[in-house]
Amino acid sequence: MPVDPSASIAPTARVHPEARIGAKVVVGEYCVIENDVVIGDFCRFEPYVYVKRWTTLGDSNEISAGTVLGTDPLDKGFQGERSYLRIGRGNRIREHYTISRGTKPESVTEIGDENYIMTSGHIAHNCRIGNRCVIASCALVAGYVAMEDEAFLSGGVVVHQFSRIGRLAMVGGNTRVNSDLPPFFLYSDFNVAPKGLNLVGLRRAGFQPLEIAALKTAYKLLYRSGLKLEEALRRIEQELPGEHTAHLVRFIRGASRGIARAAPMP
Repeated sequence: MPVDPSASIAPTARVHPEARIGAKVVVGEYCVIENDVVIGDFCRFEPYVYVKRWTTLGDSNEISAGTVLGTDPLDKGFQGERSYLRIGRGNRIREHYTISRGTKPESVTEIGDENYIMTSGHIAHNCRIGNRCVIASCALVAGYVAMEDEAFLSGGVVVHQFSRIGRLAMVGGNTRVNSDLPPFFLYSDFNVAPKGLNLVGLRRAGFQPLEIAALKTAYKLLYRSGLKLEEALRRIEQELPGEHTAHLVRFIRGASRGIARAAPMP
């Protein structure tokens, strides 16, 4: 049965007869759910949510009014082929948000688990958003962006296509991100620049003092030592062995667009 008998569908909602709706789902007034949509158990949709074709949601997602999921990509190269939006479980997506599916045939936009996505923004085609990220109001995430777990985008941030944002990176408001942002650090300024460790985020994530100290030293080697990038990475590997510093080095070595660099000293 496509619609679980325990689901609550408002009388003004329009749900395609072949959409699959899980147990205890609540679909509010004037929602539209198209064909080829799968909605997991315990999801809640406020009024005027539109879930377009080839979208899948896991369990316990909360979607606020005026949000559109699975929009056609904002890409001139898109020709209407089948592609997908896949959303994990436990996400909160607030009012008036749009998330596109992939551009190329059979490609995917992926949103992980337990993310908090605030109002009036957009996640574009083929993005990969990890778990427990925060994307604040009016942030715009362009195509093919990858965000690792627990990253934080403040309000008004704009992220250029193909950029990567590392785990527990925090980006201040109204920042333009046009390069890769290594994990664990703070970033701000109109042209994105590193500003130290994301100490609050690290402590909330359970990082121990010795782990934080190692990352602080790694930051100094990267941005305050005057070393060339590869030499700084070798020093981090040799002098600061550990899980998190190894992840930092891997991330930077995988950056095809280059990483955010420190602003010149006045």
